[in-house]
Amino acid sequence: MKISIMGLGYVGCVSAACFARDGHEVVGVDVNPIKVDTINAGKSPIIEPGLQELLQDGIKNGRLSATSDAETAVNQSEIVVVCVGTPSQKNGGLDLAYVEGVCEKIGQILKTKSDYTVVAIRSTILPGVTFGSLIPIIEESSGKKAGVDFGFCVNPEFLREGTAIKDFDNPPYTIIGQIDDRAGRKLAELYAQVDAPVQFVTLGVSEMVKYASNAFHALKVAFANEIGNISKAYGVDSHQVMDIFIQDTKLNLSPVYLKPGFSFGGSCLPKDVRALLYAGRKADLELPVMEAILPSNELQTQKALDMLVDHGKKKIGLVGISFKPDTDDLRESPAVELAERLIGKGFNVNIYDKEVSLNKLHGSNKAYIDQIMPHIGSLMQPTLKETVQQSETIVIAKKPSNQEYDQLLELLTPQHTLIDLVRLNGQQMNNFGGTYNGICW
Repeated sequence: MKISIMGLGYVGCVSAACFARDGHEVVGVDVNPIKVDTINAGKSPIIEPGLQELLQDGIKNGRLSATSDAETAVNQSEIVVVCVGTPSQKNGGLDLAYVEGVCEKIGQILKTKSDYTVVAIRSTILPGVTFGSLIPIIEESSGKKAGVDFGFCVNPEFLREGTAIKDFDNPPYTIIGQIDDRAGRKLAELYAQVDAPVQFVTLGVSEMVKYASNAFHALKVAFANEIGNISKAYGVDSHQVMDIFIQDTKLNLSPVYLKPGFSFGGSCLPKDVRALLYAGRKADLELPVMEAILPSNELQTQKALDMLVDHGKKKIGLVGISFKPDTDDLRESPAVELAERLIGKGFNVNIYDKEVSLNKLHGSNKAYIDQIMPHIGSLMQPTLKETVQQSETIVIAKKPSNQEYDQLLELLTPQHTLIDLVRLNGQQMNNFGGTYNGICW
């Protein structure tokens, strides 16, 4: 394929060299003549293992060149890949001047170009930037319509400095955000030689995946350092701790706990986080990441409450009161806290949980609920049917069984509002006829 790379910085150089190696005809475009001359001389403008050899091979076999002539490059390309920088502003926001300027230039060129062209944004941009800024800029400057007259995709990169070529060749996936299938399929051809699944998603998802990844990477570094600081303060080998920690691929390094939803609760997580923070304070340590865990969890409970208060309907059916499925443990359950706050604000609350039988509670579990919510018995309903029939708004606070899920679908009416805190059955529930709202979706 014939492609042009707009911007020959780190991502642009690596992408250009790898695409050329894979057999595509690549023209790199940059306003900096020094970069252009350096690449055309077969030299790398950046330090990256293996990059200079790829650039030399691309220049030698005629599949790679660099220029400052954007018009000629775009006119000769089937795909235009935008790789310019999006640096931080003083307030933390993105400086979009470069990517917006490139998009305006591309639009001006497309105005007189008759061939269908796909514009692929590889620059890191926040959700909403494409629809709010980049697509309108290209459409206005070209007089053409995205998804009709030209293709538009978001194609985030996951290249680490020092291992960029290896990362290009061995990604976990290739993400293509698209507004039409034609553009997405065209862009996917660029990666035919990359052994990784291609995921076609919306523009917003493709924009957000990069930020989710980098924020989690940053969080892991900060978390490991805080564990290390506590460990050292108590004479513990932190590397041995974390070497053991990462061997748990069922929970620690796994998809578990990484689905957006309601707050956590139970007898372990809140208690152990508080204990660790106490140990840190005793050792005069500042642990800002861990100190943010419980307040963040509390905000999620408050968000659920705010959704119900804003909605206004007073008859609430709460499905699920224990802190997670397959247990009757009510200790520090966020659903208990939510119910208590709703009652305090004058809501009429009915509760259904097949796993919770008040006369079978004992020990610390019973002591907790007797102290926090002694009147819970008057709120519990024996069946899901009675709970739904007595309520205007149904709140799903715990994953129901498959049988309960099917029953819920039969019981809900167009007059009901469904507030989903768990992502029912792994999907949104927009088709039952009433009003649906998910806590994080």
